[in-house]
Amino acid sequence: MYQFLLKPLLFRLPAERAHYLTVSLLKFVLALPVVGALFRRYYQLEDPRLEREVFGLRFPNPVGLAAGFDKDGKSFEAMSSLGFGFIELGTVTPKGQAGNPQPRLFRLPQDEGLINRMGFNNEGVMALVERLKKAPQSKVIIGGNIGKNKVTPNETASEDYRICFEALFPYVDYFVVNVSSPNTPNLRALQDKAPLTALLSLLQGLNRAKDHPKPILLKIAPDLTWEQLDDILDIVRATEIDGVIATNTTISRAGLATADTQVAAMGAGGLSGRPVRERSTEVIRYLSEKSGGQLKIIGVGGICSAEDALEKLAAGACLVQVYSGMVYAGPTLIKSINRAILASS
Repeated sequence: MYQFLLKPLLFRLPAERAHYLTVSLLKFVLALPVVGALFRRYYQLEDPRLEREVFGLRFPNPVGLAAGFDKDGKSFEAMSSLGFGFIELGTVTPKGQAGNPQPRLFRLPQDEGLINRMGFNNEGVMALVERLKKAPQSKVIIGGNIGKNKVTPNETASEDYRICFEALFPYVDYFVVNVSSPNTPNLRALQDKAPLTALLSLLQGLNRAKDHPKPILLKIAPDLTWEQLDDILDIVRATEIDGVIATNTTISRAGLATADTQVAAMGAGGLSGRPVRERSTEVIRYLSEKSGGQLKIIGVGGICSAEDALEKLAAGACLVQVYSGMVYAGPTLIKSINRAILASS
C-alpha cells in the first residue's frame, strides 16, 4: 500500500510536511481498535532468535529507528508499532530552538537520498522529559541523542551535554553523544581528539557516579579520515564508553545521479540514504577490524533493503538503524530486515 498509494501522494508534498502527515496518519490508524491491532500484527515480527544482548541491554530485535525522526518524543509509541527493537529520540538540546529556516529537508529520488539541514530543531530537553514521564512502559528500548544549542560556543558545549544527560538519565536506556551533525555551526570541531576526550570523560564521570550507569555511545561522521578514525578508537579506549554509531550524514556530494544544478539549489546540509551506504559500511568495517571485533557498533547509513542491513552486520555492526531508507522502501523494511536476519542465522 505504501509504494503504490501513500508514497506517490506523500512525495507530492514538501518533505517536512509529508513527515508530519505520515506520523499523524499512523497515529490515526493505531487509534482504531480493530484496525490498529491488525496493523500491529502485520508489521511486527516477534521471535526470540532476534533478541540481542548489547551494552548490557536486551533488544527485542536488532533494528532501530535512527535519531532525527522523533526529536521530541511525540511519536515513538506509534513508531514502535512498526516492529522496531529500539528507537532513538533527539537530537535534543537544553533549550528549545527552531532550527534552520524552511525549506530544510529535500528528497533526491534518483539517489534514494535525503539532504537535511534541520539544525537540531526541538522543544528542549525538559519537554522531552515530561513526555517520557507520561509514556506507558514499552518493550522497545529508548535511546537519548543529546547535543548542544546553536548559540552555545564550543568552549562551553560540555555544559549543554551535561544538562541533557542529567535530565534524561532516569528516562532513557542509553545515551548518544552527537558531535557529528553538519548542521550546527562548528559542532564537528568537537570530534577533534582533545575536546572529544574531555567531553566523554565528563559524561562518563557523571555516569559512573550513578547507582546504575547507562551505556554511552558516540555518533560519528562518515567524513572522518582513517587517522581520525584511529583517534576515535583511542578515545573510546581512554574514556571506556560503550560503543559508536556509524555513521551520521555526509557533507560529500560525490557520485550523485541527481543533476548538480538541482543539488546546488538544495543548498547545504547532510546527505543520507543510499549515497552514504558504502562509506558507512567502510567505516564500520575499519573500526571493527582495527578493534579486533571488540568495539560495539550500531550501523546506520543507507540501509534501503534487507541486504543493506546484512552488509552492515557482516562488516561488524551488532545492531542497525534506519530512517532515510524507510522513506523510500516503506515501513515493511523493518520486518523484511528481521526476516532476513532470521533466514541468515
